[in-house]
Amino acid sequence: MNQFFSFLLRSSIAGLLAVVLLWQPLNAQQPSPAIEWEKSLGGSILDYATSIQQTSDGGYVVAGYSYSDDGDVTGHHGTVDFSDYWIVKLTSAGVIQWQKSLGGSSSEEATSIQQTSDGGYIVAGWSESTDGDVSGNHGGTDAWVVKLSSAGRIEWQKSLGGSGSDEANSIQQTADGGYIIAGRSQSSDGDVTGHHGLTDFPDCWIVQLTSAGELAWEKSLGGSGSDGATSIEQTSDGGYIVAGESGSNDGAGSHGGIDNYWIVKLTSAGVIQWQKWFGGSNGDYASSIAQTSDGGCIVAGWSYSSDGDIRGHHGPDGYADAWVVKLTSVGVIEWQQSLGGGDHDYAYSIQQTSDGGYIVAGESESNDGDVRGHHGVSDYTDCWIVKLTNAGTIEWQKSLGGSLNDIATSIEQTSDAGCIVAGYSSSTDGDVTGHQASTDVWIVKLAAPNPTGVKPTEPTSPSPWAMNANYPNPFSSATTITFTVPERSFVRLSVDTEQGVEVARLIEEQLEAGEYRVPFSGEGLASGTYLYRLSSGSTSLVGKMTIVR
Repeated sequence: MNQFFSFLLRSSIAGLLAVVLLWQPLNAQQPSPAIEWEKSLGGSILDYATSIQQTSDGGYVVAGYSYSDDGDVTGHHGTVDFSDYWIVKLTSAGVIQWQKSLGGSSSEEATSIQQTSDGGYIVAGWSESTDGDVSGNHGGTDAWVVKLSSAGRIEWQKSLGGSGSDEANSIQQTADGGYIIAGRSQSSDGDVTGHHGLTDFPDCWIVQLTSAGELAWEKSLGGSGSDGATSIEQTSDGGYIVAGESGSNDGAGSHGGIDNYWIVKLTSAGVIQWQKWFGGSNGDYASSIAQTSDGGCIVAGWSYSSDGDIRGHHGPDGYADAWVVKLTSVGVIEWQQSLGGGDHDYAYSIQQTSDGGYIVAGESESNDGDVRGHHGVSDYTDCWIVKLTNAGTIEWQKSLGGSLNDIATSIEQTSDAGCIVAGYSSSTDGDVTGHQASTDVWIVKLAAPNPTGVKPTEPTSPSPWAMNANYPNPFSSATTITFTVPERSFVRLSVDTEQGVEVARLIEEQLEAGEYRVPFSGEGLASGTYLYRLSSGSTSLVGKMTIVR
């Protein structure tokens, strides 16, 4: 009898703990941040955004592609059956400053954009054209890289590839002023060497360019199956971390599925240091990777699997979950998180946030499980934004959109601790206003989270002196320091070593009251931690930044 009651007691406690553990994360979620503003951009046909970044002036630059030649879009090349790169520069309030259609008489799609240390922009994607803005095409589809000035003027362009299909999916300026590109290639000629497998199957293709766009080196990575790279980032040791998917079974570690996450760590010269497969027996596709402040990396994508490395998969077999994996510096899984509900859910973009957590963007058809507030009916997707803690627990989630398809392709934390989201929308209701026609570029600015859910009171006096932030932090090529001046004052802004030695003087002049954003490249400075110091009279404020080369 005692044993029986002891069993009941243990069972009751276990059941209670299970209820508590299931209840706690949901109950602990913060209120999702409010929409500050949203903008529909485009013309009368199809317009898509694939990449967004906050710029040093506090605005935003957007890359994607457009079939339109009216509305917000001008200068389209070719006919409406073919797309152009479409690059849009926005103010901090989402107003168009300038826009550019780039391409030729065939199709071009931009996949990645970044502001460069000179204030211009580097854009990557692919092109089928041999005319217009495009020259040097090798045949079929080439990776196409375009360097723009700060006003959107073409400074140089480069077609990269061979006689097969080649594309660039991710580009980043490197610490030496050049550019690193990740994509895929089916070629074994032209610029491409060392192709693996059959001509019908692509390899991951990594390309290093000089600052002038000349080919420094390139590497084909893969096996006898289909492999591709979707995201690349320079790491603090000067090498690179690459994410993509692999359908090859040539190496130890493959799970034998249709595709697996494939993560590769390269040296600065493109030599493999380590590589890992992650996933299960169905398809697993990595779309975004970033090095984390602890030297590891965070990966996002989606998985159809419910075995192997995957735990907690939602929905029936063959349905996708957004899948986030945190890795150590040598590629060991620290934690993984399946995110979603009973329908299909995908993650396309991830970034570490200033609080050490992560922000994820993608799309969701679900309205259960982790997903709340879905706007459309079944089979239509919402933009889905998820904020994770450093340990991978959901802090908050937000469904954005209307009654039709809405998809988020790119997200970045902004200097005010909010987020900027880019994607596209077919909706004309819900969160979406100003829809042009068909599918539009859709940009959403989310406010900084408000954990209390209480609306802050409006200030009754001018803002005090404030050293708001520098973003991104850590940074490799450039960051932006933001501060507030409450009244007209003589201001000095400097950068010092941790030992107090001044290494840069950014401002020394009279400034009017207001918020200021000052770009800083850290040119000539080694990796490490530095202090940025704001001084005026008896006021002295200090922030901390980290440079990774």
